[in-house]
Amino acid sequence: MHIGIAGVGRMGAAMGLRLMETGHKLTVWNRSPDKLKPLVDAGASVAKTPAALASAVEAIITIVTNADAIDAVYHGPQGLLAGDVKGKLFIEMSTVPPDTAPKLAEKVRAKGAAFVECPVGGSTMPARAGKLLGLMGAEPADAARARPILDQLCRRIQLAGPVGSGAVLKLAVNLPLMIYWQALGEQLAVCRPLNIDPTELLDFLSETSGAATVLKQRMPAIAAKLKNQDSGSRTFDLDGGIKDVKAMLEEGKRRSIDLPLLQQTLICYEEAKRNMSGAEEVSNVSAYWADRSRR
Repeated sequence: MHIGIAGVGRMGAAMGLRLMETGHKLTVWNRSPDKLKPLVDAGASVAKTPAALASAVEAIITIVTNADAIDAVYHGPQGLLAGDVKGKLFIEMSTVPPDTAPKLAEKVRAKGAAFVECPVGGSTMPARAGKLLGLMGAEPADAARARPILDQLCRRIQLAGPVGSGAVLKLAVNLPLMIYWQALGEQLAVCRPLNIDPTELLDFLSETSGAATVLKQRMPAIAAKLKNQDSGSRTFDLDGGIKDVKAMLEEGKRRSIDLPLLQQTLICYEEAKRNMSGAEEVSNVSAYWADRSRR
């Protein structure tokens, strides 16, 4: 199938490489063309505008930073919906507030195209290996149409309900992880007097019942940070974590749900950002908090 990706950051690039590896033809567009080089080197074509991309392909994947970026890539004289997209399939995979996708779906369907939302759980490594978790919101017929593509990217897909439901499930999936990085930092702070090597300590903690499964993937980078070395890890940055936590809190407020642990996590994340770059890997919050008392 000829697939287009609009929005080629780290995740979009990993998914694009995976799709080409599984036999799909790929055309890409990104606001910053320099990010397209790995995909072009692997054989992808480049569209000059989102409209040109939508015209060239059978299915369009979008994965961008926020709702404003979605508005920019879909609308306007050169947006994805500017041309004839009748009969085409749009798969929106950004992590955005739950009210974003239903509004967009109406506009896409008014053009005669199908729309599926499918934010994902996982970062660039599982994206590259086709082992993401798909959190889908769609009508059943549209979900069935999207599955052959999403099955190449995801080890499991959960249809949560109509469009908008996938975003709710994504926020729920990410919520304990955001809290966990802060909890790990506090755990490491308690362990500081023990003088155990950070690599050994994290390896041990990853085997305990309170550890998140993702710790085994992230612990080399966290250990490096604890040793004042460059972690080299940029799977999901602190700015993105803060954005997601705020979206979770907003959704809780909209549904009259109190989220006190998450509220405190936001306070801690914002403190961490004042003392380290928002471009830092979000799991490095744990390293910041482990050394906070020494700062």
